[in-house]
Amino acid sequence: MHQYKLGVNIDHVATIRNARGGIVPSITQAGIECEKAGADSITVHLREDQRHIRSEDVKNLKKILNIPLNLEMALNSKMLDFALKIKPDFVCLVPEKRKELTTEGGLNLFSNFNFLKQGIRKLQSKGTKVSLFIDPKIENVKQALLLNADNIEIHTGKYCNLLQKKNKTKMKIELSKIKQVATFAFTNKIGVHCGHGLDYTSTKHIKKIKEITEFNIGHFIISESVFHGLNNVIKKFLKIIKK
Repeated sequence: MHQYKLGVNIDHVATIRNARGGIVPSITQAGIECEKAGADSITVHLREDQRHIRSEDVKNLKKILNIPLNLEMALNSKMLDFALKIKPDFVCLVPEKRKELTTEGGLNLFSNFNFLKQGIRKLQSKGTKVSLFIDPKIENVKQALLLNADNIEIHTGKYCNLLQKKNKTKMKIELSKIKQVATFAFTNKIGVHCGHGLDYTSTKHIKKIKEITEFNIGHFIISESVFHGLNNVIKKFLKIIKK
């Protein structure tokens, strides 16, 4: 029996804080409240421009959390050096473009292969498990296996967008891709996570794919919390994921 897990991304707590340039809402308090509500891990995406999460936020969270910290980041020398010093429990490597509002797609695992492999090895040598954020394609899983990654995280954004548009034909095709990739990865003994754009409905659908054992959700949780409270929203997701 799998242990299904919920990772809560708290980037947009920092977005609200930074809108006024002050210290509220507190990122560390957000992490503590998520932990109290039953989250299995906390995710933060440290971008090069630090537009929401800042390096100090990551350091402070690492000190106070009793659950794993998952650091999303682009793989470059500066970010790698930072992660090697902080030693988060998990690192999820993601692509990053300067002007994008949010991560627009999966990581290209075919360019800079040697740099990627060396970076993954260095992180793992510090006890950090590495996930690769990928589009749902079998060739990406094969490449992740060659890179000796611990996990893949399937980009669910396209499926979630199709679900919102109620495009049933394309939804089925995309969900089938996610299922095929999850099954292939699980069969080859690499951990299978998913994330991006997930809400209550899309999570219920993707939860039917039993090979996916971790759901990383951020924007929707923080948005819903404005109306229903962080504790209540997290508990609702936990019921969906763990039932």
